[in-house]
Amino acid sequence: MKGKPLTYSAAETDPAVPRHAGSAVAVGPSGSKPQKKLSRRNIVLYGVLILAALYYLLPLYVMVITSVKGMPEIRLGNIFSPPVEVTFAPWVKAWSEACTGLNCDGLSRGFLNSVQILVPSVILSIIIASVNGYALANWKFKGGEVFFTILIVGAFIPYQVMIYPIVILLREVGLYGSLTGLIIVHTIFGMPILTLLFRNYFASMPEELFKAARVDGAGFWQIYFRIMLPMSLPIFVVAIILQVTGIWNDFLFGVIFTKPDLYPMTVQLNNIVNSTQGVIEYNVNMAATILTGLVPLCVYFVSGKLFVRGIAAGAVKG
Repeated sequence: MKGKPLTYSAAETDPAVPRHAGSAVAVGPSGSKPQKKLSRRNIVLYGVLILAALYYLLPLYVMVITSVKGMPEIRLGNIFSPPVEVTFAPWVKAWSEACTGLNCDGLSRGFLNSVQILVPSVILSIIIASVNGYALANWKFKGGEVFFTILIVGAFIPYQVMIYPIVILLREVGLYGSLTGLIIVHTIFGMPILTLLFRNYFASMPEELFKAARVDGAGFWQIYFRIMLPMSLPIFVVAIILQVTGIWNDFLFGVIFTKPDLYPMTVQLNNIVNSTQGVIEYNVNMAATILTGLVPLCVYFVSGKLFVRGIAAGAVKG
């Protein structure tokens, strides 16, 4: 038996007409309309990003290509042209032959001094600041807020205001002009900001973990080593990057609190670049500048993602 042919009204076939509940309706595409890839917003956004990238990459490009050119080619005056003949002699001279005052051993001496300053300063400041931040976040004690306020105020005091008193103190204890004295200075000045970061990070952790450990009988150091430290890798990476960058790039403390034989790498770089004897060798100066900045650059490239995670987590609670 043949049935009647199915017919549909215009209202049933028009997708713009609303349907009643219970009726069988084909579901069309939903969501926001896809944007064009070359919209005005994207053009402005990527244009600004490209300009910002060129602003930072262009000086680096000039430094790199100048450092592998010979002086006759540099004297031609075109700083943006690639080298006709690549030479690494400027790098060798910057590292082991350039004169910094009476010494002509390049940046090698300053590199060793910077490493001897950097490693203990970073380790001591991070250990002390992490314990301080952990105590301020999880262990409420009398005077804790006052102590934290003093640390925060210390973070905003200009270094130049405290240089002369610190010089007097180090001289009285016999540490002025030594690497030990400079290590103490870097450790102290890194304390306020690192304590703030660690305190905010530990305060953002679930409080139930701390309470459960206390119920189980764990003490101060057991909670710190067994619970807090395994969960704190991002903030430790942030602290390492901040301290490595600040200490390695420091010039003011290095030139004030040490003597010529113990100058860090930045002071040696300044002496090479500002030397007034002989011809100014721009290729050697550029190579020395790149060599001085390699350590913090490598640290950033290796741990960039953890740095962003730690900064975001450490800035949640104040």
